[in-house]
Amino acid sequence: MAEKGEGEESFSIRIFGRIKPIKKPYGGIEVSKEDSGEDKISFNVPRQEVDGLVNNKKENFVFKFNHIFPDTTTQEEIFDIVARPVVDSVLEGYNGTVFAYGQTGTGKTFTITGGTERFADRGIIPRSLGHVFERTRQDTSREYTVHVSYLEIYNESGFDLLDPNKEVARLEDLPRVTLMEDGDGMVHLKNLSQVPVTSEEQALNALFLGDTNRMIAETPMNMASTRSHCIFTIHVASRAVASAVIRRAKLHLVDLAGSERVKKTNVVGQLLQEAKYINLSLHFLEQVIVALSERSRAHIPYRNSMMTAVLRDSLGGNCKTTMIATLSADRSNVDESISTCRFAQRVALIKNDVSLNEETDPRILVEKLKKEVERLKHELALATGKDTPEGPLPDYEIDKCRQIVEAYIADRDPESTLTLGDMRKIIVCFRIFKDLVLALRAAASNPSLPAITAAVPTAARSLRPPGPAGSASAGGAGSGAGDRERSDSRGSDGKPRAGRAASGSSSGASSQARDPRDRDRERDMDPPRAAASAPSVSSSLASTLAGPPRPARSANPAPTPTPAVRSSQAPSTYTGAAPAPAP
Repeated sequence: MAEKGEGEESFSIRIFGRIKPIKKPYGGIEVSKEDSGEDKISFNVPRQEVDGLVNNKKENFVFKFNHIFPDTTTQEEIFDIVARPVVDSVLEGYNGTVFAYGQTGTGKTFTITGGTERFADRGIIPRSLGHVFERTRQDTSREYTVHVSYLEIYNESGFDLLDPNKEVARLEDLPRVTLMEDGDGMVHLKNLSQVPVTSEEQALNALFLGDTNRMIAETPMNMASTRSHCIFTIHVASRAVASAVIRRAKLHLVDLAGSERVKKTNVVGQLLQEAKYINLSLHFLEQVIVALSERSRAHIPYRNSMMTAVLRDSLGGNCKTTMIATLSADRSNVDESISTCRFAQRVALIKNDVSLNEETDPRILVEKLKKEVERLKHELALATGKDTPEGPLPDYEIDKCRQIVEAYIADRDPESTLTLGDMRKIIVCFRIFKDLVLALRAAASNPSLPAITAAVPTAARSLRPPGPAGSASAGGAGSGAGDRERSDSRGSDGKPRAGRAASGSSSGASSQARDPRDRDRERDMDPPRAAASAPSVSSSLASTLAGPPRPARSANPAPTPTPAVRSSQAPSTYTGAAPAPAP
């Protein structure tokens, strides 16, 4: 596997062989292991006298595979070696395909779908579904969504085997699937439903529903011969938690109809018509394989048949493809087995350019662009000075600013921004940030504080417009100021100081009579007063900023007055108003 470029690599199609168990296998077939690790299968076909005295036919045929499974191989071994690596790649974001090719009656459907008699006879499709949901349950770092589809190509016509709106009595009752190609050359299947599944049980139910609708007939070569090509597709989309990048991949599990020689089967009527279409589509598939194996060919005839058009990505495209060739060890079928091995050797020459399928979620991208437009509108309004309201912010806007700041600090995204658009909101948010910085400094200089919130005064009321006399907001602000003035007017011995009580009461009266814009200007010019008028901070945000408690310093810090609380325990949020002194 060699590098092709950034995010792209060349992947050769892997080929495997599986020998069907029979009672009397032909003795001229031999399987051996090469020094390179590959398996080699040899066919010895001696000349026969019936062919004439002059007989130049080749007697020995040798083919190499990545691995050849003997007739004693279990279904589990087939899945672990052939399909499991492809399924793991699909979960990582790469397209994958596993298809079976061979003569009719050699075990293609048994390998892909499995048998119905024993649980151990499950094929690649049900085992792949179980592996997909097992991996998605174990991987908690990503969010997965899984869809399945089931396409049948019968006599060059496509049918949706999973159509939920039809009660099927005949194959013709199923909706027809048609091919559509966009400007980029990508093939889309119209009327092919993708059924969302959230568990292995739902996916298996969809598989069983599709199998009951398949076209099956009895032929001289096979008691239950599938007379169509079937493609079961698993669509997997995954996204890391809180990420906008989505990985989309699909897994094609293809059960091709078996090739057959009409001279041997002697079929007539409807079976003969089906055999013609099967052999014709396999012939077009071989044409595509031959064209891809020849580097000098500029045109690849994908459009010759519906099957090659659907498998365009799997053959020479963006896909990790694996083929399993089913072989018969019967003496009468040696020629067909040799033909299957030749086809597999041509497939092994194809190299696919594989890349990771990642894209940005369009919904998240649209939301991001909307936020960008809103931010640019706010910047334009600030630059031009238009649409800027006058007057102080109402209470709910101040609370909203506090919530915005808390969400901004708690957001771990380094690219997160604050979008305000109003100079009044910007001023309020800056005061909140300044209050946080002062609180952090106070906590660093005085470790005895129970929490940062104890050092942060409540100044939301000072940022709100004063209410009428006697209202709750005005009374609360006045009572808070009066309490502070009364506490300052008493000395350490509890006796009142001269001139303090009267000035405090007059100050409270004058502050209510003044214009609120004058008070804002004074507060902006006086740093201590601005620091004391910052909005309150929630305890959850304060604990996030504070982190673990720091050990006490060895040197005694300067005494700092500890703010009063409502009880002996630290409050969840600081109210900002000191309790009234005892009479």
